[in-house]
Amino acid sequence: MTDRIPLIDSDQIRRLLSPREAVQAIVDALQEGLDPAADPARTAVSTAHGQLLLMPAEGRDHAGVKVVTVAPDNPARGQPRIQGLYLLFDAATLRPIALLDGMALTTLRTPAVSVAATLPFLLRSHDPLRIAVFGMGPQGRAHVDTVTNALAGHRGIAHVTYLARRPLRPDDPLNDIDQGQGDTPPVALATSGSVEAARAVAQADLIVCATTAREPLFDSATIQNHAVVIAVGSHEPDAREVDGALTTRAYVIVEDVATAMREAGDVIQALDEGHLNAADLIPMRQIVADSAVSLAAGRPVLFKSTGMSWEDLVVATAVYQRFNG
Repeated sequence: MTDRIPLIDSDQIRRLLSPREAVQAIVDALQEGLDPAADPARTAVSTAHGQLLLMPAEGRDHAGVKVVTVAPDNPARGQPRIQGLYLLFDAATLRPIALLDGMALTTLRTPAVSVAATLPFLLRSHDPLRIAVFGMGPQGRAHVDTVTNALAGHRGIAHVTYLARRPLRPDDPLNDIDQGQGDTPPVALATSGSVEAARAVAQADLIVCATTAREPLFDSATIQNHAVVIAVGSHEPDAREVDGALTTRAYVIVEDVATAMREAGDVIQALDEGHLNAADLIPMRQIVADSAVSLAAGRPVLFKSTGMSWEDLVVATAVYQRFNG
């Protein structure tokens, strides 16, 4: 191998593919027949200071693998908790053709999957969307950006409330966030458990959970019947962001049923507690690709994502095609 492999960095990824285009790439892949159930399982290897995660996938024209590290103590060192790279191959020759910034790719693809799975429900109303976000990191903010970009021209954003599980550090960039200047929707900050946080959850049309929580973040009895809840914070059986009662009340959409029953603590624990039956789980492919599937209004919608390898490959391929011109 003599050709130099290009590195597509985080800035290039953001320039090459918009959030709306990433959503469309996910939708197109599912509508063209991609079956998430065929995805290889994630491999996790424990290390002295965290985990190594390997996420391979194969498509028609490309194959790829994401290598991710999870170092729980890194935030205290001023370093990211999660880091990684994505290696893209030509499917026919298995020749490596590109290396992508893994975290920028994940930050783009995770909310793209969330929005692709829930878009029909977010578009049921034209009223400006009220959003509550648990999680002060990149994924919480990326979900707001993706929803805003994907719904542009169809539904505006009334306001966004970020809900921190602990008071913000003085140097946290969210302390200086634009508080609704110009075209930016009003933004509020609140601490979980406060009166302001409870009000934001009760009024929200969309609730995003993007945290490392091990226990439910809010009481689902307080949310509106039309609310959409997106939970993306964990792929571990013993971690959850929503309570079991929500899975009884809501339509529960997952990327893949077998994967959710293996990795999604929000699903696994609800099943164990008797709140949910496996037969009630709805694969997102049915929502995105099957026009005959229609869920009646009047119940919340929960989308639980653990992150799957096919999603990285779809978005990495779209980025590479733009890069390669």
